[in-house]
Amino acid sequence: MSVKCFVDTNILVYAHDTSAGTKHNVASALIERHWQDANASISVQVLQEFYVSLRRKVTALAPSAARELVALYGRWRTFQPEASDVLAAIDLHQENQLSFWDAMIVIGAARLGCDLIYSEDMNSGQAILGVKIVNPFAQSS
Repeated sequence: MSVKCFVDTNILVYAHDTSAGTKHNVASALIERHWQDANASISVQVLQEFYVSLRRKVTALAPSAARELVALYGRWRTFQPEASDVLAAIDLHQENQLSFWDAMIVIGAARLGCDLIYSEDMNSGQAILGVKIVNPFAQSS
């Protein structure tokens, strides 16, 4: 049985930012592996952040190409939050001293039944709501 994962924005951006060196290599391999396994999840929030970050960091990428990437990743299981999820994220943010946006990621991953979150922004190794945070760059730094 494969592990269900949730992919944070920074991982997707590095996967498409060839100037990111080792992080690009690690992120693109991770995305490829989970694409083949069909076990990756994302959220509407991540898709939005991905588009904006991609346009800002990978300036050679045309807006239409960035849009195509958003459409491609939009095929993954996608968390679409409701008002109750925002309230749960507010509580999680206050209880665990996470940024609100990171709390939304954790809520999304938990609601989708993910085992782990790939993120560079949260404490690697920590488990919140039964979802383990993994920084895929920690070993490669």
